[in-house]
Amino acid sequence: MHAILFHVGIGVMASFSRSSMFLYMIGVFAYFCWQIIIKKEKELYVLLACAYFTGAEVFFRMTKAFIFYETGKYAIMWFSLMGIFFLGFKKNSFPYVLYLLLLLPGVLVSFDLIAYDSNFRTAVLFNLSGPLCLSMASVFVFGRTITMNQFLKVLDYIIYPLISTTIYIVLYSPDIREIITSTASNSAVSGGYGPNQVATVLGLGVFILLTRLIIPYKNFLVQWTMMFFMVLMGYRALLTFSRGGVLVAGIMSVVFIVIFYFSTSLKNKAKISLKMIGLIAITMAIWSFTIFQTGGLIGNRYANEDALGREKDDVTTGRVDLLSTELEAFKGSPILGVGVGQVKTYFEAELGIDLPTHNEISRMLSEHGLFGIFALLVLVFSPLITKMNGRKNIYFYPFLLFWGLTIAHSSMRIAAPAFIYALCLLNIDYAPKKKTALHRK
Repeated sequence: MHAILFHVGIGVMASFSRSSMFLYMIGVFAYFCWQIIIKKEKELYVLLACAYFTGAEVFFRMTKAFIFYETGKYAIMWFSLMGIFFLGFKKNSFPYVLYLLLLLPGVLVSFDLIAYDSNFRTAVLFNLSGPLCLSMASVFVFGRTITMNQFLKVLDYIIYPLISTTIYIVLYSPDIREIITSTASNSAVSGGYGPNQVATVLGLGVFILLTRLIIPYKNFLVQWTMMFFMVLMGYRALLTFSRGGVLVAGIMSVVFIVIFYFSTSLKNKAKISLKMIGLIAITMAIWSFTIFQTGGLIGNRYANEDALGREKDDVTTGRVDLLSTELEAFKGSPILGVGVGQVKTYFEAELGIDLPTHNEISRMLSEHGLFGIFALLVLVFSPLITKMNGRKNIYFYPFLLFWGLTIAHSSMRIAAPAFIYALCLLNIDYAPKKKTALHRK
């Protein structure tokens, strides 16, 4: 409960002094580095550090608490490297080294195309920071086993900074009705930051907390406090008017509930059924309240209508045009691709817009060509093979879906898809530790 209250306080502090969040970010980074060095459970603390920065990345961005825009990803890479340094890595993690090697030809192509005065970090590393983060986190995680309690603690460390994010967003835009005037994604109700990324992380938070409705906290007060934040995160995710993160969270939740339902006892099935009835009622209440607060505009948004109720031509809000342009770029250079970071020039030439890609899958094809296809196949089949080889992880399919669906609508702009993908590779030990004779006495 102390951790929850602390992060509520951080959210309030951020609303009064955004500049203090930079010092907080530095402090958190130093704290986790120190914990990894001094603790015996280094494996766990590396995961906790990565989890925290996964949940905090968007919060740090919206409060300008970063050194580089990609600080969150760089932090996860650094913690993963610390873990590899202290604990080593499994030789069977080589697919994720191969994944990186397959991206090198695209980097070499871009060297010949980048303008003389262009910044290499923004032109190339911006697009490669996500793959690098995924690769390093996966190399560290691959082949490791943790207990279910440890895994749930890792998930809690994603949630804690999301609590701060939610509090900050609520305080940033207290009067919803004056701000929302159309069905477009709205940064004013997203903490002044990108609604797509905010909806993605809040949707992830809703999913994680929904799983804690099914696998409850032992502390009654913590349980109900977390359920309150699940409702609040869901409500604020809807208010961003960005549909991707919300829909992905919904799909993940359905998959997890079905998997858990059919893998548990008859007694637990009855409990889950009752909880689902309550969850459906809460979901309908949140949706109804959001419709009321937005004057019905949220309903128009999900019905693909404008503020006047007229149906929009493109349900994907321009993503199909971006996708077709990237596929044309792939056709023009199918072997090596057009080079890392170069697909933006195609958007400018063909569509007259200056935007980065929204789809990591089509970006891999256009910028890396055939090597990009091979790299994607590595990412898809490596976790599936580990699953078939007996890895136990009830979050496996929802987390793999989160990675795949998120990179398809939001690319890898944030670290969440990379680290959540890595968590798919964990083996979870569900057996509770046996009490020793001393403990029994």
